[in-house]
Amino acid sequence: MKAVVMGATKGMGRALARLLAERGDRLFLLEHLPEELERTAGDLEIRGAERPVGTALCDLLKPETFAPALDAAERELGGLETVIVTAGLFGTQEQLERDPQFAAQVLLADFTNTVLFCEEVRKRLLARGGGTLCVFSSVAGERGRKPVVLYGSAKAGLSRYMEGLDHKFRAAGLRAVCVKPGFVKTGMTVGLKPPPFAGEPQDVARRVLRAVERGTPEVYVPPMWRWVMCAIRSLPRFAMRRIGF
Repeated sequence: MKAVVMGATKGMGRALARLLAERGDRLFLLEHLPEELERTAGDLEIRGAERPVGTALCDLLKPETFAPALDAAERELGGLETVIVTAGLFGTQEQLERDPQFAAQVLLADFTNTVLFCEEVRKRLLARGGGTLCVFSSVAGERGRKPVVLYGSAKAGLSRYMEGLDHKFRAAGLRAVCVKPGFVKTGMTVGLKPPPFAGEPQDVARRVLRAVERGTPEVYVPPMWRWVMCAIRSLPRFAMRRIGF
């Protein structure tokens, strides 16, 4: 596989990139911190990725970096085949309510600019006859919930965008894969109380890779979250107002 990964320097993105590297896949990394890019590329080469692991600076808060970064990836890989987006920002509802400026960044990065980045990818993949676009959304977007009002709103929009891509462009060769993680033990969730079915990044990576290979439009990780969110979506509003989930 020839894969561009945006967000490979931490959490679930790092676990997925390492899994790809161990298979000997060809990788190109996008990240906004040059030192993290260099460190991660070296780590992946040691783990078995086809050399060299290409890199380019790309910042979700700076849309002007999107096209140049994808241009570099296309040159290095000889065209785009699979693009995986795990990057994003997170803040608790309390943090976002206290800090409107940070809230604006989270909303911008996790919805508007992620969509703009994906639109750049979509056009390039379709120009080559198709390919796979895998984007990490979140179960936070499945229902309006007290603990994730703002973050969940951004992810809800992103999930609907990915669903729309699948409906409109699947026949043209675009395989849109929307990943919906629940609670996964990463740096993003440090300090938060994990539920009994919290996931590990390595398990998430294996399930996501299978979904990418099969072109599965929607994947919940860990799988239990599909049924958890099915139950949550069925609750009436008066019940949602009373619970803290």
